[in-house]
Amino acid sequence: QVQLVESGGGLVQPGGSLGLSCAAAGSINSINTMGWYRQAPGKQRELVASITSGGSTNYADSVKGRFTISRDNAKNRVYLQMNSLKPEDTAVYYCNANIWAHGFLGYNDYWGQGTQVTVSS
Repeated sequence: QVQLVESGGGLVQPGGSLGLSCAAAGSINSINTMGWYRQAPGKQRELVASITSGGSTNYADSVKGRFTISRDNAKNRVYLQMNSLKPEDTAVYYCNANIWAHGFLGYNDYWGQGTQVTVSS
């Protein structure tokens, strides 16, 4: 069994900062790409940022220069540092990871339970 456990999130004022963390736990052979998605009310889930096992990153245009994704391969963790937050960043943020788990022939996508980020004064 593989689980993605998220932490962080909460309420922050516009212009503030917040950090998210996600740990992959279970019987894991290898992790490929890890990332963060978000879903605002009435909108589709969208990619926020992703990072490969080699450290290559990809960001949504709306967060470039404000958000930073990083990972610790030894701990199977991925992080999202969010600065200069705006009200439009309000959403449920989901951790995603492409994982090769014990007992499986290849990689599969796993999702965290989601954590609420609210940017409001």
